[in-house]
Amino acid sequence: MTNCTRYLGLDVHAETITAAIAEGRGQIRSLGKFPNRPEAVRKLIERLGGSNRLKVCYEAGPTGYALYWQLTKLGVDCEVIAPSLIPKKAGDKVKTEVETSRRSGCRRQSTRPCAIWCASAQPPRPMKVAPSTAW
Repeated sequence: MTNCTRYLGLDVHAETITAAIAEGRGQIRSLGKFPNRPEAVRKLIERLGGSNRLKVCYEAGPTGYALYWQLTKLGVDCEVIAPSLIPKKAGDKVKTEVETSRRSGCRRQSTRPCAIWCASAQPPRPMKVAPSTAW
């Protein structure tokens, strides 16, 4: 294990996650596809040597913040990135799961994409609603 920071890019779907990791400069390798389940994510982080010098990013999507909350609970530095703010090469229209995970990890390594705000894992407090007035 080297002393460099590792950047893990994820392409998250409801049932699966595709992962790629960037270690050092220009060394991006695919880690494959695994189920989108907490125990599978925990095993992946353990297989990578824990949260030490590991930064994770993935595109925001309809799957919510559950993965973000799980990774931060494991001590991993995680960012959820707005898909429209991930830099792309001109004319790059190929969008596969492996390419998305590689691009997320690579871009997180070379630049700092704009992360979005993530809600806390605590349930929201009930809102007090003012009574409405009848017209």
